[in-house]
Amino acid sequence: MRFTFVPHPIAGRTSEQSRQYLLGKDPLTGKPILEELISALTKPLSDEEKKTGFIVRPRPPRLLEPDTAAHLERLFHSSGWTDGLPIVLPTEARVAEMLKGTSHKPDEIVGSMRPSPPHEAWEYTVEMVAANAVMAGAKPEYFPVILALASTGVTSLFTSTTSFARMVVINGPIAKEIGMNAGIGAMGPFNEANATIGRAWTLISKNLGGGGVPGETYLGSQGNNLNYNNMCFPENEEALPLGWNPLHVQKGFKASDSVVSTFTGWSISNYGAYINLPHQEIMKWQLQNWFTSGTGSGGSAILLIDPVVAKDLKELQGFASKEKLAEWLAQNAVTPAWHFWARGGDLLKKAKEGVKPFASWLKLGDMAFLPVSPFMRTLPKAAAGSVQKAPAKSKSGEDSQKTPPSSKASGKVPIEIIVVGGGTNPYWVGGDFSYISSASIDKWR
Repeated sequence: MRFTFVPHPIAGRTSEQSRQYLLGKDPLTGKPILEELISALTKPLSDEEKKTGFIVRPRPPRLLEPDTAAHLERLFHSSGWTDGLPIVLPTEARVAEMLKGTSHKPDEIVGSMRPSPPHEAWEYTVEMVAANAVMAGAKPEYFPVILALASTGVTSLFTSTTSFARMVVINGPIAKEIGMNAGIGAMGPFNEANATIGRAWTLISKNLGGGGVPGETYLGSQGNNLNYNNMCFPENEEALPLGWNPLHVQKGFKASDSVVSTFTGWSISNYGAYINLPHQEIMKWQLQNWFTSGTGSGGSAILLIDPVVAKDLKELQGFASKEKLAEWLAQNAVTPAWHFWARGGDLLKKAKEGVKPFASWLKLGDMAFLPVSPFMRTLPKAAAGSVQKAPAKSKSGEDSQKTPPSSKASGKVPIEIIVVGGGTNPYWVGGDFSYISSASIDKWR
């Protein structure tokens, strides 16, 4: 298919700005856009373009010709088969050793993957996944986790003009069995299993999923350094307060199951609670400032909280479960007026026509906070008269203790909460990540 790439964004640009785009150059080829368009529309089809049927993707040979380690390593890098970092060469002996980590046959199909829905999906076998696991430096005992991750079909290198990141969370007995770190430094470069399992996902996404080719199957303008190991860690299940279920149990698995879960997003923000305020109040403002959706049409968020914070939220603030905390955050978050009107579609028009409650909201000015949560799927039914001119401030933790967290929420709240860390600081990470899928690890043992 012939195409010309037009600079982004297009939405929200004036006619004159759009015209300047057309008069400019294709950011990928450097050629004038109008010339490319005219050529694409008028140039006769080539023999290749006239072909019909399915495109057959040639498979590379199973084995490369023997050579020195230095030459082979250079070949891997120059062929785009790495993440730019040194790799472990996947020799027959090393791949055979990796295959000992599963009872599944080498030629069994694990799944398929693509950089985005319009792209062709590539299938891959257990042996192919094993070769990439070796390259990442993984051990055979990690292999069932990597196979389960590959079986989801979720790429870690999703292509978009924005620069997506991915996250993988492991739950269940296997995390301890293979020595994963859920405690101090769990999200840092300090644990072999955490690091290599996450890295294997990137290599699989490049080599088996057809992704990660800048300008072709990866169009993220800036890229995302989280793609290197995709924030791979286990949940600290031993540190969960009583009544707080681990992630995989929340998703319908048994506590005794070993499960891998995937998430998608862009970025994260750190916070240390060094002031005497209820954690949930700070979390609320942190999340709503990051994820105001304008119409309350459904933002998503994640909180990765230290065990110290989880304990405080349960014992001092009365949140009996992760779900109760997520519901409270979703229901109590508000939206800055300027952001609401910028993203509200025809709601600004309704406000100017006197339609309530939008007309009264408009009179409050751009710096008001409106009772529209970025995490609820619909606008509040009875919002008139409940608008805040300034953020509601909790005087102390006593308010939250006197008023138990609400459990009434319409539908599933798109806020995920995971406990991870060593319990050395009241610290958490908030981000715009949303849940994608979970898969059994036990199936791939």
